Amino acid sequence: MSKVAVATTSQLAADAAREVADVGGNAVDCALAAALLTINTEPGVCALGGSAFITIWSDGADPVTVDGNVAVPGKGLPDSERKHGAVEITLAYGGGLTTLVGPGSVSVPGTLAAMEDAWQNYGSAPWRAIFEPTIRACREGFPLSAACKYYLGYSGDIIFGRSADGHKALHREDGSLLDAGDTVHVPHLADTLDAIANEGAQLFYEGEIAQALSAHCRDGGGMLTLEDLSTYRAVERKPLLTNIGDWQLASNPPPAVGGSVLAAMLLACADLRTDRWDSRSLSRLIASQRACLDFRQRNLDLAEDVGAEAARLVEAARTGKLLSRWTSASTVHTSVVDDSGNGCAITASSGYGSGEMPAGTGLWLNNCLGEIELNRRGLDAGPPGARLPSNMTPAVARRDGAVLAVGSPGADRITTAMQQFLINYMLLGMPLADAIAHPRVHVDTSGDEVQLKAEPGLDLPEVDLPVTVFPGLVMYFGGVGAAVFDDNDGFAVAADPRREGGVFNPDAS
Repeated sequence: MSKVAVATTSQLAADAAREVADVGGNAVDCALAAALLTINTEPGVCALGGSAFITIWSDGADPVTVDGNVAVPGKGLPDSERKHGAVEITLAYGGGLTTLVGPGSVSVPGTLAAMEDAWQNYGSAPWRAIFEPTIRACREGFPLSAACKYYLGYSGDIIFGRSADGHKALHREDGSLLDAGDTVHVPHLADTLDAIANEGAQLFYEGEIAQALSAHCRDGGGMLTLEDLSTYRAVERKPLLTNIGDWQLASNPPPAVGGSVLAAMLLACADLRTDRWDSRSLSRLIASQRACLDFRQRNLDLAEDVGAEAARLVEAARTGKLLSRWTSASTVHTSVVDDSGNGCAITASSGYGSGEMPAGTGLWLNNCLGEIELNRRGLDAGPPGARLPSNMTPAVARRDGAVLAVGSPGADRITTAMQQFLINYMLLGMPLADAIAHPRVHVDTSGDEVQLKAEPGLDLPEVDLPVTVFPGLVMYFGGVGAAVFDDNDGFAVAADPRREGGVFNPDAS
């Protein structure tokens, strides 16, 4: 029986991983169980009809990233039936954002395909065992988290009131939104998950569920076809490897952009000669974020060949050229390691949510085609089947006798949160929990004006940017979760104090 350490988004999800470990599950099985539970019990924040990346590094083997990112829909459709069925909305969330929702914003979901691929090739527990905790939670009802309530306060009606079953799941009989801690019952979701546990992902991509998803989107003017679903495949990719201190980090490779941006940020700070964050070292950190995020916006987001541009970014950071120019949006994450030296990190997203829940399925669908600040091409995102851009970068790192699984939710703050945690832990030598809790900065390039945002307690340098210092540690700056196993020191695990989180450490039980 494996011993595992888990960092994830809720204690319910951490307990799901522990349950699977008790029936012989390894790090991958346990990560899948926790991720599945959090994906299905964080309404608004995530959903099964979205995307996921899974990075796995087993002891004695090469690392792999399973790409379950969403893809452009529309296979088999004439041009006249494309680019319809989406509605533009504006939310006050995050200081104000505009996104597209409705059937036309839905891209081809990849989460379940990635999970089945990871289980088939790297898991050891029964497929149904991975689903049991989530089926039980959805059948009995689960508490609405504070993070979900916060987002649904902005989106509960304008987005998640679009489908009858979805509205019923999140609202009382008088039409008011549920409060944090209230019990959520999503109609039909437990039955759908039970059927997938019995029949596998094929039911979602080729069976009755696929027919329901496609029919719902096509009836609303969207582009998701049965051909899109039946031909979708998860892709196993060779991760991007980056050395930091005496660790080697495996992170998400192109065509996703998150891993390359993270690698460049780390390489740009690799020669820091300090044991703490002072004004000088923070200047270097800020410059690295500013240069990398600017490069991404100018070169990666609209690149025809993301791999070539990503390689150019990483090489510029590696050679020191990147910094020479600077002279003056919803995810969940699970990290698991086991005592055999295996690590698994899973990050999943459904964008801001399309609000679409096909009747009788209990499945909310993504709006990743409509995340226009990330997918800047909008509904004209490329040929059907092409993967959409993604910030997600679940990572596993190794050094002699130790393995670390880590990741973060947080939209465009994923890479900057990960950068600071990894520097804190791997270069500055902070304990795991301190490395996560340390105050952060983020160079915000999302608006018309670049800004520096920071948490209190930092010796900020003078910068030629508007500066906003938040009153405390806040969810805006991500939610890093990390678990490590060391042959000498055993397990360590920590979740971010900025978000609700759940952990399990067998050495502390």
